[in-house]
Amino acid sequence: MKIIGPDALVFGVDDIAAASQYLIDYGLQAVDAGPHGGRFEALDGTAIIVTRQDDPSLPAPLPTNAPLRKTIYGVADQATLDAIAAELSKDREVRRLDDGSLESVDDMGFALGFQITVRRPLDLPSERVNAPGDHARPVNDVGVDEDRVIIPRSLSHVVYFVPDAAKAETFYVERLGFRCTDRFIGTGPFLQPAGTLDHHTLFMIETPPFMLGCEHFTFHMGGPSEVLLAGTRFVNKGYESFWGPGRHKFGSNWFWYFNSPFGCHVEYDADMDLHDEEWEAREAPISADASQAFLFQYREKWIPGGDPQ
Repeated sequence: MKIIGPDALVFGVDDIAAASQYLIDYGLQAVDAGPHGGRFEALDGTAIIVTRQDDPSLPAPLPTNAPLRKTIYGVADQATLDAIAAELSKDREVRRLDDGSLESVDDMGFALGFQITVRRPLDLPSERVNAPGDHARPVNDVGVDEDRVIIPRSLSHVVYFVPDAAKAETFYVERLGFRCTDRFIGTGPFLQPAGTLDHHTLFMIETPPFMLGCEHFTFHMGGPSEVLLAGTRFVNKGYESFWGPGRHKFGSNWFWYFNSPFGCHVEYDADMDLHDEEWEAREAPISADASQAFLFQYREKWIPGGDPQ
């Protein structure tokens, strides 16, 4: 099945204004957004969709009433949609919506949507780095531009809290064709669908049932400098940093996580590893050292010789 990755995440929230402003300040572009919510897009058309938590069009909430109400996956073609419908219809309801998409649930109760992907192809340079032996950035092209317009490029991945990671993994692997690229032993797998080379589009963390829900979501940026600059701007707008900036080991992606009004954390990421079928999954016990290669501590700007406080 050529599932590419998440096209959109749908959240039901109480404070539409705060959630909408958060996504705009994060860097997404408002599309058909207003007092009742709307769509907030990255450059390739992937998005976060915000609506009221009591909107009758939303799928039923999880038992924990987590704000994430639906994960919509983009697929490559109609044949994949038909294959998903045939597979999931074996043991659960699959609804065909008016727009041609499918709606069902996974084995943990998360509502899932599937649609022919809305992703627009991107033709944009990534961050270039100059180093002895490889001067990749053009001459006279400066590496620091504090006025750069930064817009997230693509919805990267979503992370779930689940009470049974093994059961959850089995559903995505055996029913939807995902594969494990790496694993934290006793915690959960990093999962990659067949339609992408990204290290993962889904990660699951085993937790008690009362935590069932979304831990975080993130969008890909153009490089580490965009992660750091966008994150700095976010802090300066008053949003609270949760973890980072730093760089993960599994996936190698740069990260910076923030608290949010979505009942989960929101991350900036960049430079994720790509893997094909020849890649062999690694395993490691979960720990701070296994999770991050290095971690910075954000602080206010200062100058050498000045007051470090």
